[in-house]
Amino acid sequence: MTLYGSIEAGGTKFVLGVGDGSKLVQRYRFDTTTPDAAVSEIVAFFKQYELAGIGIGAFGPVDVNPASPKYGTILNTPKLGWQNFDLLGALKAQLNVPMKITTDVNVACYGEWQEGAAKGKQNVIYLTVGTGIGAGVINQGHFFLGRAHTEVGHIFLQKHPDDHYEGHCPYHGDNCAEGLAAGPAIQGRFPAGAASLAEDDPFWAIEADYIAQLCLDLTLSLAPDVIIVGGGVSKQTQLFPLIRQAFAAKLNGYVDVPALNDYIVPVALGDNSGVTGALLLAEEAAREA
Repeated sequence: MTLYGSIEAGGTKFVLGVGDGSKLVQRYRFDTTTPDAAVSEIVAFFKQYELAGIGIGAFGPVDVNPASPKYGTILNTPKLGWQNFDLLGALKAQLNVPMKITTDVNVACYGEWQEGAAKGKQNVIYLTVGTGIGAGVINQGHFFLGRAHTEVGHIFLQKHPDDHYEGHCPYHGDNCAEGLAAGPAIQGRFPAGAASLAEDDPFWAIEADYIAQLCLDLTLSLAPDVIIVGGGVSKQTQLFPLIRQAFAAKLNGYVDVPALNDYIVPVALGDNSGVTGALLLAEEAAREA
């Protein structure tokens, strides 16, 4: 059996996996603290196995351009202690294994594209709404990469007239998606968190409006075949009919999109979208080595 390693490097936690192809056989989780502590945990875990490759999905901003001298470096993140840390270089120094790195949302997008809700599509967006907001984009079967990766969480939105929250984003306050609709913004309004709200609480219509605005912006700018909504907030399944309804009203028939039940959809792989994508990325790294 050929084994591969996966790393989901999140701002709150790291999730490591070992698998044969996209099939996970071992998982290990630890809290995100310092870079040195994280690297030590990763190395100790993976040294138990003989791996053919490792795929990494990292929180950002991270340099994901393989041609860049800073490829694999966490850039100007608000995560204290992680600014300008060469994650890929630190791991390669201790693990003699082919590796590839992209964003955490890209690996989740990759997993859903290959094994989940976007199987058979060529233009895919994975939108995560959780601790942060971000999007992984596959365009014509390849990760979308401009000068850098996308920062969809900081797209400006129109504030809902019934929403009086002052916003959570340290950069944009109540102007951007993350400041208005991410998990910490929900907790800022409701200290007990999303779980304390009833499914029919009026707030969910506001949250759905913000996600629908994001879906509209992504539809008009990137013309995907499907938008997969993941992350912790997406587990509020009552949101999906509200999002589709608000999206249809905002789009107002301007462009054709697939049937909304097939266009704005939840993840098919549950909490394994990212680990599945990272394992597949590890296979790719091994093939290209």
